[in-house]
Amino acid sequence: MSERRLALPLLALWLALVLVSLFSRSYIPIDETRYVTVAWNMWLRGDYLVPFLNGGPYSDKPPLLFWLMAMGWDVFGVNDWWPRLVPSLFSLGSAALVMHLARRLWPQDVQVPRIAPMILLGSVLWTVFTTATMFDMMVAFFTLLGVLGIVVAWQGNRLQGWLLVGLAIGGGLLAKGPAILLQILPLAVLAPWWGRAEPQPWRRWYLGMMGALLMGALIALAWAIPAGMHGGAAYQHAIFWGQTADRMVNSFAHRRALWWYVPLLPVMLFPWLLWLPVWRALLDARRHLDDLGTRLCLAWLLPVFVAFSLISGKQMHYLLPIFPAFALLAARGLSSIKQVSRLDVLPAMAGTLAAGGILIYLPHYAQAHHVAPWISDIPLWGGLLLVAAGFALLAWQCGNVVHEVWKLTLLSSLVVVLLYLAVVRTAGLAYDVRPISARLKALQVAGVPLAHMGKYRGQYQFLGRLQAAPETVAEGDLGQWFQAHPNGRAIVYFSSRLSLADLNADYVQPYLGDNVAIIGRAAWPPRVAENVIGAERE
Repeated sequence: MSERRLALPLLALWLALVLVSLFSRSYIPIDETRYVTVAWNMWLRGDYLVPFLNGGPYSDKPPLLFWLMAMGWDVFGVNDWWPRLVPSLFSLGSAALVMHLARRLWPQDVQVPRIAPMILLGSVLWTVFTTATMFDMMVAFFTLLGVLGIVVAWQGNRLQGWLLVGLAIGGGLLAKGPAILLQILPLAVLAPWWGRAEPQPWRRWYLGMMGALLMGALIALAWAIPAGMHGGAAYQHAIFWGQTADRMVNSFAHRRALWWYVPLLPVMLFPWLLWLPVWRALLDARRHLDDLGTRLCLAWLLPVFVAFSLISGKQMHYLLPIFPAFALLAARGLSSIKQVSRLDVLPAMAGTLAAGGILIYLPHYAQAHHVAPWISDIPLWGGLLLVAAGFALLAWQCGNVVHEVWKLTLLSSLVVVLLYLAVVRTAGLAYDVRPISARLKALQVAGVPLAHMGKYRGQYQFLGRLQAAPETVAEGDLGQWFQAHPNGRAIVYFSSRLSLADLNADYVQPYLGDNVAIIGRAAWPPRVAENVIGAERE
């Protein structure tokens, strides 16, 4: 399959996944709803310099994602689909950069550019986050752009290469802060190892690297300096210091074990680490350490993985920017494999059957245990389809390695589609706050004062198109707030074990594992207040 012939099916697969996500779920609280609310506030205020949340500057993340969402609304009008499309476009751009990088690293091997994008787009965690309104796809894209710039500089076009690296650092800093430095700089520093076959004038090399770092910093400072002056002293401290030192302190306050990522790798990289030819390809990399591309991918992947393992604050999506390195490394090894055995898919088949079995068993488990009520409604057909897909893996043998990779990419996509259609859609209102957001909008239009008990993270503001955030009120002060606003309404959270008939609420819906309600003054007697769970969960 030629690269052009491959590009169209990959584009179609990407589009199908995006459409399924758009039509099967809304923004999931609390992260996606918060980020889209920050963009909504930016668009409402017409202030693109300082992001705002709950009436104050929002310093947790830089502004690039918010800029792109708000500028898209300027072009297309305010809508729900554009913010979801932004990370998807960065994911697609990353696949294109992987293909281009493969051609530069292995110009004589036509298979690697064909295989690597499929491995990337076919990794389950990458597929899930392709449509997540978060920052990781942007960081992955700018990481790839920086790696491409390093390769271009190494291959002789230093000016163009370091300009690309500088642009990547600047874009990454505006996307998610200093994390981009950990993704790009170790590879440039380790050039004497991965590029040892072609010695360079190292002084010029490191001067170019420092120049690119300076360029990236200037791009970020072009926003940060005026934003800090405009946002006030606290905001200035947060964006210049809180993005680094304060975040490291918070990281060590949420410890996870050094090895936490390791057992999750087969899930994050499903189905590839359950396919035996990938293991043969990765083990074969030890015999190809004389190959510049192989060494470069190892110098890119391993230091970042070790660094994120040493940092105690861990999330699976933190590793997404090094998925392209894995895809390239695996594709390089797979390109030398001509045929694969039918039995090579047995571990992937077993994993798929296990996932299907879990999906079938979950409703029965929910009936005997106190879990979210919607779990008992997960349809049987979702698990059965996964089981059927597992057996189809064994029955459908392509033989050719490119076709086998394509088959497994389709399997991964099917898993994600079933996750959306069988699980996320079944969860329904528990992860969809559009109905309560619409109620809040109607109350706000009618001039009814609104309060939110406990910390408010912006989860209703964009979806309800609210013009102002509800007033934040501590649990112990809610009775006093009702005395001052007898006609007001408050957003409160109750355990799912509470009989909802006791609430006397204006509106109630499931929320994550509990319930959220809009209540008036009459619904806040002490007997009901005893059952409140406080602000919604992290």
